[in-house]
Amino acid sequence: MITVKVFKGEPVSKALLRLKKKMLREGTLKTLFNKRNFEKPSRKRYKKMQKAKYIAKMRAAEDALW
Repeated sequence: MITVKVFKGEPVSKALLRLKKKMLREGTLKTLFNKRNFEKPSRKRYKKMQKAKYIAKMRAAEDALW
């Protein structure tokens, strides 16, 4: 379970931002979305391939700079 302590004198909005960052790092929002909405296996494969292509493109661009 994710917990965020609100320090004395700290705005609640800042604590909410910290909570959001923690949730993104742990992948809580992604799993919640996946459980709420059914995604076809073919669509999952397609998204996985698109992500792999994007990462390969970014790495190639980075290597070209060096």
